[in-house]
Amino acid sequence: MKTPVIATYGHGTENDFVIIFDPLAEILLTADQVAKICNRANGIGADGVIRITRPDGKWFMDYRNADGSLAEMCGNGIRVMARYLVAHGHQGEGLFPIQTRDGAKFLRVPADGDISVNMGQVNDEGDVVTVIANDQQYSARHISIGNPHAVAFLNDLDTLGSLATAPVVTPASTYPDGVNVEFVEIESPDTLIMRVHERGSGETRSCGTGTCAVALAATIYTRGQLPARWIIKPPGGTLIVDIDGHSNATLTGPAELIKDYDLTSYLTI
Repeated sequence: MKTPVIATYGHGTENDFVIIFDPLAEILLTADQVAKICNRANGIGADGVIRITRPDGKWFMDYRNADGSLAEMCGNGIRVMARYLVAHGHQGEGLFPIQTRDGAKFLRVPADGDISVNMGQVNDEGDVVTVIANDQQYSARHISIGNPHAVAFLNDLDTLGSLATAPVVTPASTYPDGVNVEFVEIESPDTLIMRVHERGSGETRSCGTGTCAVALAATIYTRGQLPARWIIKPPGGTLIVDIDGHSNATLTGPAELIKDYDLTSYLTI
């Protein structure tokens, strides 16, 4: 009889994940298995899967989108992963790094409360692209934070409509591997409201890298200066993004662990 594979479901501002603790990298996940786990109709339901491994004694975030595709990292997901490591006694609280496909990210994890993560440099790539959603056309800025983003500003986010279908971004050559698209309304001089369509997942309740991209885009859009701090409100909650004078972003927000699940049936081929 196979040993059950127990995973933990958790979220950061309702951006939700299934966490698999696999320090010896013994579980080989396929894209189909991840998609079944993340399916909200007949799976557990999540925006992505985080497999925690520890090659060479360093924690690594093996992150998969809901469709099973690989992703560089996830700002909300890495906080949930850090909460898991501390809550289960695998890592002491305080400051520690987690390796990702976008390099090492340092997190400050208290025993309780919000977690902050140094997300690295946020870059304005200088491109202005066109985003089409629900037959409406928007000008958007190309921002990179290890993964690609297109950030568009609206006067009223309520006019956007459904994001059940992925927005069309042109020129497509700007984003050969797909793109996360953020739609933003400025609520006040230091506060932004946003929605996001993530590549490989669809519309999500929040996006950590997306909030960092939005923070830099908003600083440029409002003709502000760095360092800058933005309070950002995706549908799932509130996050704070600080960008220093060198365009390095720190993301701060909650991370919660909710429930354990037996994944054995999902991993059976």
